[in-house]
Amino acid sequence: MAQDYSNHRRTVFPFHLVLLPVLLLTLIGSVVNLVRSFGDHERLYSAALIVVLAIAAIMTALFGRIFALKAQDRAIRAEENLRHFAATGKLLDPRLSVRQIVALRFASDAEFVALAQTAAASAMSPDDIKKSIKTWKPDDYRA
Repeated sequence: MAQDYSNHRRTVFPFHLVLLPVLLLTLIGSVVNLVRSFGDHERLYSAALIVVLAIAAIMTALFGRIFALKAQDRAIRAEENLRHFAATGKLLDPRLSVRQIVALRFASDAEFVALAQTAAASAMSPDDIKKSIKTWKPDDYRA
């Protein structure tokens, strides 16, 4: 299937639909266990520790995803800066945010430079940038 605005977002099945719900259910179960342990001092420490571990597991999963996306954003910023330099002999406009540059990666070479200038001049949102692309360049490597 060709990638376009309507289907460019990626859902990673094991992460979004398995791991995150399991971690959320674990947190809910551990909080219920903690609440039920308030009357039993022998179980209270263990129940509180399980809640802390569930929160730590959620934070680990989320930070792992966030850090990977940040690293990809840096690579995309460098790639698009090089792409713009190859086309114009100039670096991208410094007014462009990383999120705008990440959105510009979907623009074809024919419309990339003009769209980058428009995005910088009018402070377009990343979503508006994606919606204004006429010839979509797919990015199948994004995590």
